[in-house]
Amino acid sequence: MSTASVVPETWELTGDDAGEVLRSHGRRHLLRDAFLRLRVADGFSHARSLAYATTLLMVEATIAIVGLAVALGDNGASRLVVRTMRAAVPGPGGELLTSAVEQANRAGTSQRFTGLIFGLVAALITGSTLMGQFERGLNRIYGVEQDRPTLQKYGLALALTISVGALAIGAFALLAFGKSIGDSIDNDTANRLWSYARWPVALLLVWAMMTTLFRYSPRRRQPAFSWLAFSAMVSTILWWAVTAGLGAFFTLSSSFGETYGPLAGIIALMLWALLSAVAVLFGGAIAAQLEAVRAGVRQPQSEEKVEESEPSLAPRRASEKVSA
Repeated sequence: MSTASVVPETWELTGDDAGEVLRSHGRRHLLRDAFLRLRVADGFSHARSLAYATTLLMVEATIAIVGLAVALGDNGASRLVVRTMRAAVPGPGGELLTSAVEQANRAGTSQRFTGLIFGLVAALITGSTLMGQFERGLNRIYGVEQDRPTLQKYGLALALTISVGALAIGAFALLAFGKSIGDSIDNDTANRLWSYARWPVALLLVWAMMTTLFRYSPRRRQPAFSWLAFSAMVSTILWWAVTAGLGAFFTLSSSFGETYGPLAGIIALMLWALLSAVAVLFGGAIAAQLEAVRAGVRQPQSEEKVEESEPSLAPRRASEKVSA
């Protein structure tokens, strides 16, 4: 059960208000309190659930994309899939996902639409489950104990799966295909500008994805996008650091993959998914704590909820003393 304090709904909040609260409260203090809010809201358990669903979603999305490549009978599309997966997931995790592409190419084009249909339907179902779990995690971080009604919850989850998924695909496409797009530009200056511009554009798409999740997922009235900008920026930076850090580790430590084989890919994929989930939920905790401070609720943990849970321990302690 979450013991995070309830964040009151506030009105007409702007980015200037957020900046003023950050200056008065202090960024370091805010980050520390946000981490405490994440912990008392059982955020790490929610992160594990999100990591499991994310791992499953990555596999299903790969099946759908490979199925599309096989259905089109285009080997070039398969090579693009390989590059996308290697850019999206670092190290052996990307190798694990892209092995499906090679298997599909060896299998030929019999039942060419089966993988596409199965992967697409499964990805939409798992993506909706993932977004539903994300709503639950953010609700507990904000101190909201009840999620939306089932139909409303998963209807919104499906919409977020499609919209946020489009932003994620765009970001990964810039990272995976950006160099090829630049090489196709027959102008050295434009090519050089594109090689630098694609990175901030990709990060901007990730930031937009984070902001959208923080704005629409919780079951409460959220402030404007400008108010959520700081928390989304922190999540984006942390996610980028996780992806780049794990990628560098598995690149430099080639013996890890050679030693553990396919098991290394599973570990890499799930570790990346877990750390990414923690990064996103921590950004949500920052947004919640920032609004809580603005509303005058500075303590991340609710004292009332802690006191409610303590009386249940009293009888047991008394009986322990008698038996002793």
